[in-house]
Amino acid sequence: MAAELEGPRLAPRAGGKARQLVVFLHGYGADGNDLISIGQAWQAILPHAAFVSPHAPEPCGMAPVGRQWFALTFRDPQERWRGVNAAAPVLERFLEAELARHRLGGDALALVGFSQGTMMALHVGLRRAVAPAAILGYSGALVLPGDNPESIRPTLRARPPVLLVHGEADDLIPAQALFVAAQGLAGLEIPVEWHLSPGIGHGIDNEGLRHGGEFLARRFDRLP
Repeated sequence: MAAELEGPRLAPRAGGKARQLVVFLHGYGADGNDLISIGQAWQAILPHAAFVSPHAPEPCGMAPVGRQWFALTFRDPQERWRGVNAAAPVLERFLEAELARHRLGGDALALVGFSQGTMMALHVGLRRAVAPAAILGYSGALVLPGDNPESIRPTLRARPPVLLVHGEADDLIPAQALFVAAQGLAGLEIPVEWHLSPGIGHGIDNEGLRHGGEFLARRFDRLP
C-alpha cells in the first residue's frame, strides 16, 4: 500500500473546534478534490463539522489521472472483496489521525462515499471499534466475499445508521445494488434508509445532496 493519505480540508464554518468530522471517499479514477465541494454545500447545515477528502492511495490503473482505493479489472468476481480488505488499513490509520487532529471520538465521525468510495465506507465503517455517527453511500455497493450478507456478520463491530442514495439510470453500478445492499444491511440489524434519484445516472443530483446533508445533520444532532 502506498504512503499515508492526504487531501483537501474545510474547517468548521462556525469557527472554533470541530464538533464533528465528515470524511469523503471518492470514486475510482477521481481524487479528493472531486467531493470536497459537497462539504462547502453542506457547511450551512453542518456549521460545526470539519470536512476532509483524502486522495486514494494508488494511481488509477485504467486512467491517465486520478486515484483508486483498489484495482479493478472487472473480470475477477472477488477483486472488490480483496480490494476493500487491502485498502482498509491505510484508511483506518487516516481516520484515527484525523479524529486525533480534531480531538474527537469515533462517534463524531461520518463517512461519505461515492461509488468505490461507498464500498470502502461501508467496509471500514461497519468494522470500527466505535460506531460512526453515520455512513452515507452514493452510487455504490456492499462488498461481500460471496452472495450471502451473513458471511460478514462475524467481522462486524459497529452498526451505525446508513443512508444509501443511487441514480435510477446508473449504468455503471446499476440501481439494483442499492436494494441488494439495503436488504443485506437490514438483515444484519444495521439501520438503513435509501433514496433513488429518478433519471439520474452514475452521479449525485441536488435531491440526493439534500437528503444526504439532512441525514448527517439528524445523526449528528444525537451526539451529546
